[in-house]
Amino acid sequence: MLWIKALHIIFMVTWFAGLFYLPRLFVYHAQTQDEAGRARFMVMERRLFFLMSLGAISTLVLGLILLFRWWWPAPLWLHIKLGLVALLTLYHLYCHRLMQDLRLGRRLRSPRFYRAFNEIPTLLLIAIVLLAVLKPV
Repeated sequence: MLWIKALHIIFMVTWFAGLFYLPRLFVYHAQTQDEAGRARFMVMERRLFFLMSLGAISTLVLGLILLFRWWWPAPLWLHIKLGLVALLTLYHLYCHRLMQDLRLGRRLRSPRFYRAFNEIPTLLLIAIVLLAVLKPV
């Protein structure tokens, strides 16, 4: 069980690394004027999204294994944590949507939006880790 927990944490770090960096690439992509620069950002974003998706899927699968083998029935703090993980998953999927918009040349968002958008996973990470470590409820 400790191996599953360790792998869960490792893949969570991988996922968050991508969630922290991808919106930063969006900022730079939105500011880029030349076609070669836009093409370079599209490749970087696609590759990063693939890697962070592997981290996300692995994190979720290992988390479900932990949930049903160790934490069932789940206490209230874990229900809250799972709700935050669901929000994080929606954030991940929305990153894909933003990436597609940038790839298709639909710049619906400003670089300022992407800078603010980049802070959301930080807030979710803090809340998720505090719930997992402190188990307050």
